[in-house]
Amino acid sequence: MLRLNEIKLALNHSEADLRAAICATLAIRDEALLSYSLFKRSYDARKKKNILLIYQIDALVSPELETQLLGQLDNLVGVRATPDTGYHFVAQAEPTFPAAQQARPIVIGFGPCGILAALLLAQMGLKPIVLERGQDVRQRTQDTWALWRKRELNPESNVQFGEGGAGTFSDGKLWSQVKDKRHLGRKVLSEFVKAGAPEEILFVSKPHIGTFKLVTMVERIRAEIIHLGGEIRFNQKVSELHREAPVEGGTGQVTGVTLADGEFLPSRHVVLAIGHSARDSFEMLLAQGVYMEAKPFSIGFRIEHPQSVIDQARFGASAGHPILGSADYKLVHHCKSGRSVYSFCMCPGGTVVAAASEPGGVVTNGMSQYSRNERNANSAIVVGITPEQDYPEHVLAGVDLQRKLERLAFDLGGGDYSAPAQLVGDFLNNKPSVDLSAVSASYQPGISLGDLSKALPAFAIEALREAIPAFNKQIDGFSMADALLTGVETRTSSPICIKRGADFQSINTLGLYPAGEGAGYAGGILSAGIDGIKVAEAIALDLLKLDTVSES
Repeated sequence: MLRLNEIKLALNHSEADLRAAICATLAIRDEALLSYSLFKRSYDARKKKNILLIYQIDALVSPELETQLLGQLDNLVGVRATPDTGYHFVAQAEPTFPAAQQARPIVIGFGPCGILAALLLAQMGLKPIVLERGQDVRQRTQDTWALWRKRELNPESNVQFGEGGAGTFSDGKLWSQVKDKRHLGRKVLSEFVKAGAPEEILFVSKPHIGTFKLVTMVERIRAEIIHLGGEIRFNQKVSELHREAPVEGGTGQVTGVTLADGEFLPSRHVVLAIGHSARDSFEMLLAQGVYMEAKPFSIGFRIEHPQSVIDQARFGASAGHPILGSADYKLVHHCKSGRSVYSFCMCPGGTVVAAASEPGGVVTNGMSQYSRNERNANSAIVVGITPEQDYPEHVLAGVDLQRKLERLAFDLGGGDYSAPAQLVGDFLNNKPSVDLSAVSASYQPGISLGDLSKALPAFAIEALREAIPAFNKQIDGFSMADALLTGVETRTSSPICIKRGADFQSINTLGLYPAGEGAGYAGGILSAGIDGIKVAEAIALDLLKLDTVSES
């Protein structure tokens, strides 16, 4: 087949227009085009009056014509042979694996990274044991709704902890800026489609799934791992990591883990896919000598607008077009102070959700269903902070700062898991809010209007007050007085990085594979899944004593 890139057509083109464009690009007659399939579709909305769809197409012609066209590529703009985007396993265990229990790899955490790591290990015949501190996704959903509806928080089963990870209660966004020469992202998406995701996630430019579909998908992937010989254990918190004492200045070797109930599981290959909110696990690992460093993250608020305002600002008269769907945005502002403010985890047609995992704290996040048809758009608007400038005291000082801000938000909200909130106009004018206006609050279990200037450090408030009006130049209506801010957003990424080498192993603990968001190597569902695949490959190659695979 032939891959055609950058075919641009008007938003309301017909199928005949697309077929004609393919033939024109290849300089062939219509009858010579046997068939074609969509590889990727995106849009260019920079000119609202002339929104274009951009296609990558795989075209099938006769073998003889394909050979002829491949010999003329210098004359065919944007045409090449269709590349192989299929996934190829780096190893495969014998059916008799494992010869001993301790040979089985352990995966700690069953979020996107842990799920893909466990799935790939199972597909390679390595029969992983998965340890998830939270509950299965159905029970976890009930526990999460208990906070949203009844103000009852389960510290071990919530938006952050449990089967599916934090990504289950989010927009289910499936795009990433990770360099992916081996098409590992397509492997992730293909597995999601096999588990029930819409096939469109394979070709739309910004695919998403939504919580309701994710729940069923996660269950199906779990069943596949078990079918392939894996073992998945819920409510199994790891309390201790065992390792051979390192030679002075050298590295130790993982030998297994102890669970909270005292059970010891031996293993010399442990995937650490614990997510960015496993603070007690960070403390345990640090106490046991695993090397980690503080890293930058961001803090801020959630902002809500009517989705119609964002649609109109981005698409103009084409707002509401079924191909375009609900509009999103990506914004960055560099402040006079040197700070950067940016939008994060934008959720079109979604809701702001309570994402606390510790008693006495308030944390916000954003969530959308597949339809993205709720009244409001929401996004985090956050300020970048660094350990050198903002929390230099010790490795886990970023965790301390997160806790401090979350507990402050809890108090400002009234001490019952309500979130503090303020209208954008009042926030910009340094005036407490007392009543909502055109934008209703979507956050559950509820909000408490007041003064958000008390919720973050002064430098962050100053940066946000500078950035919001600046964003209005890109999204007309962004700084509308009736828009709503809800606080606080503190879990944008992990506050630590568990350093690893080119072999994906901890730099001072052999057999420990830090992975995903919690270890500082991913930022979202797709990148976490990709990292899980890379780590699983590294384990397989080490277990089976094979040559390494390229990082790229």
